[in-house]
Amino acid sequence: MPRIPIPLRRDGHRLTAPTLLDVPASQSGEEAHDWFLTASQRGNDATRLRPWTQGNRVRALVHGSSYFAALAGRLARVGQGDLVMFADWRGDPDERVADEGPTVSQVLAGAAQRGASVKGLLWRSHLDRLRFSGEQNRNLSQDVNDVGGEVLLDQRVRPFGSHHQKFFVLRHPGAAGDDIAFLGGIDPAHGRRDDADHRGDPQSVGYSRWYGDTTAWHDVQIELQGPVVRDVEDVFRERWEDPAALSRLPWHVLPDLVRRLDRDAGELPAPMPDPPAAGTCAVQLLRTYPNRWPGYPFAPDGERSVARGYAKALRRARSLVYVEDQYLWSTDVARVFADALDREPGLHLVVVVPRYPDQEGRLGRSAARLGHAQALEMVLAAGGDRVQVLDVENHLGEPVYVHAKVCVVDDVWATVGSDNFNRRSWTHDSELTAAVLDDERDGRAPVDPAGLGDGARVFARSLRLELWREHLDRDSDDDLLDPSEAVELVRRSAAALDAWHSGGRVGPRPPGRLRRHVAEVPAGWQRWVSALPYGAVLDPDGRPPRMRVHGHH
Repeated sequence: MPRIPIPLRRDGHRLTAPTLLDVPASQSGEEAHDWFLTASQRGNDATRLRPWTQGNRVRALVHGSSYFAALAGRLARVGQGDLVMFADWRGDPDERVADEGPTVSQVLAGAAQRGASVKGLLWRSHLDRLRFSGEQNRNLSQDVNDVGGEVLLDQRVRPFGSHHQKFFVLRHPGAAGDDIAFLGGIDPAHGRRDDADHRGDPQSVGYSRWYGDTTAWHDVQIELQGPVVRDVEDVFRERWEDPAALSRLPWHVLPDLVRRLDRDAGELPAPMPDPPAAGTCAVQLLRTYPNRWPGYPFAPDGERSVARGYAKALRRARSLVYVEDQYLWSTDVARVFADALDREPGLHLVVVVPRYPDQEGRLGRSAARLGHAQALEMVLAAGGDRVQVLDVENHLGEPVYVHAKVCVVDDVWATVGSDNFNRRSWTHDSELTAAVLDDERDGRAPVDPAGLGDGARVFARSLRLELWREHLDRDSDDDLLDPSEAVELVRRSAAALDAWHSGGRVGPRPPGRLRRHVAEVPAGWQRWVSALPYGAVLDPDGRPPRMRVHGHH
């Protein structure tokens, strides 16, 4: 890859701005935590969210097919008096949740017809001709509302922004043990219902030509039970109760009236108490909200706890940080990883990203490649061969679009959510991510990979191992447990597959699906032309002006 010089130091001075994401010290009297943000460190005292909850059960749902099956099964059980709340970036009413159906519209409408209160917030998307989902979201809203639900189109965002949160909450009065929430990176939409074989969702989404007619798709969602369900519910309630107009664009008013779209949120049922404890995990919800005018009542200056949460956790990283992400294309985000690599000479970073961008137009593609190449150059400059950047293909050699948003630090702290590792997700769009710290320790060696006394935690280690077994075509965890050994196994696997391809695919295909990722750098004039749309549209900054001036989050 041609190198874009972004050194970590120049003339003896640091360029990675270690104060850019300084997390303030906890206030006196707060319960301190090595991994989680305290209430004051969240930087938003207007929210009703608790700093974190304990006693939760967390289950990873790798692939859209797993998530759709779990979600549809739970929705089929809701009935009279139950409450269903959801928020999504996109919803396709005709997306099937299983091969023979039913569709997303049918499972939601069915819940409403059985007497459940179904409340939803779908992003009021940009125009369809810009390849967004305005029509699909509108149709899903109408399908559910026609049978007694209330699904609103929500455009209470900054210009060029979106509501990117993806979650469901199901509450059952009188049966609190059945309460459940789902959150992560998966929308109930076309293209998402893929599985471990990665042959793609039959109802594919039109992505760039590199992914063919049926895009292979890799994604992750989590299932939550326990007190955290109430916190996910409060995320929904805060947005639902925002008094700002759902859309402030005057040209939306007449079409909405013609279509009889609901433009006012109704009352939600009264909140219920926490569900009972269900497991061993502590969970902290991390969010992004932009600085918006008028401000969100629950985040007057916005919220950037996603950015702060990663910044705090990465300062404790010592052995291995594993990331799966759709973008990783912002130097603002890359600095956090670069600082960790620069500070800890024994730290390894393994990143899995899509092979090709989802942008087809020349200008958008060049802007995405510019930000991606600059971010990767920064982490490579910091970590050298301790950094592996990889992409995924299926067994047919077709590229897999990596849409997952996952981070695992030292097999201790893990996140699954909607935020990508870019400035847009850390400052500008609404996002929701769960940071998980399992109290249950994994007794297999190495029992304490980082050497800080944290041990290895069951959820974080299990998530990494599940993903690596798939990517490496392995049935056993034995040589994947030790990070120092596992990263070399990953390196050898990718090198063998690369060599097989470059040698003309002669002989049996080596096991594994990971290949070394090669970032394309826009040439000369394209680099300069791409800089403006990259910063203004593709990866904008949603912080308050004073924070931009002083470089704070």
